[in-house]
Amino acid sequence: MLTPKQYKLLMFIDNSIKENGCCPSFEEMKQAVGIKSKSGIHALIEELIERDFIKKLPHKARALEVLRIPRFKPREIIEEEKKIRQALQGAAIQIPLYGKIAAGTPIAAIADENESITVPLNMVSRGKFYALTVEGESMIEAGILDGDTAIIRKAENAENGQIVVALIDDAEATLKVWQKKKDEIWLKPCNPAYEIRKLHPSRVKVQGILSGIVRKYH
Repeated sequence: MLTPKQYKLLMFIDNSIKENGCCPSFEEMKQAVGIKSKSGIHALIEELIERDFIKKLPHKARALEVLRIPRFKPREIIEEEKKIRQALQGAAIQIPLYGKIAAGTPIAAIADENESITVPLNMVSRGKFYALTVEGESMIEAGILDGDTAIIRKAENAENGQIVVALIDDAEATLKVWQKKKDEIWLKPCNPAYEIRKLHPSRVKVQGILSGIVRKYH
């Protein structure tokens, strides 16, 4: 079994080659593994070569090829990843609560940046987020209920099928499934009791994409 530093370096090299198409620099390897000296990285590379995990490519500077990945992680790595997951699960962040949004007939969105809501850190990825309180039942088949808090990632564009905050005529906001047709934008509910709204693209703007739902149980 590899040592933690051997495993970290091997995985870093493998990921860098897959993502960037080339081997990382010695400086990048030092930072990834937490080693200060270049000789320490050289030693780890030689150890991985001896154990047939990587090989040097001839006639190329700083060129390595990953031959295989170990089936099992070192116990220290497993414990470290477990601690990170636990820290993320326990961590929380505050995001602004802007007001109410309709999951039914569109209503005016109430922007009040003086209010905020605390959400788990693992619910928000990269980007800027805000929250809106859902009113109405047009999205119940998507699991979005009246009174839920929608966590929204700010965005100006959306892919077909995504649930978005759509601003209509710069005055009304609604939470619906986004569907871009040839000459229209369809805002589709997830409840057969509600009709699809079909609008000219000039009348609709994406204000964000649904990232998650927070529900209070009484």
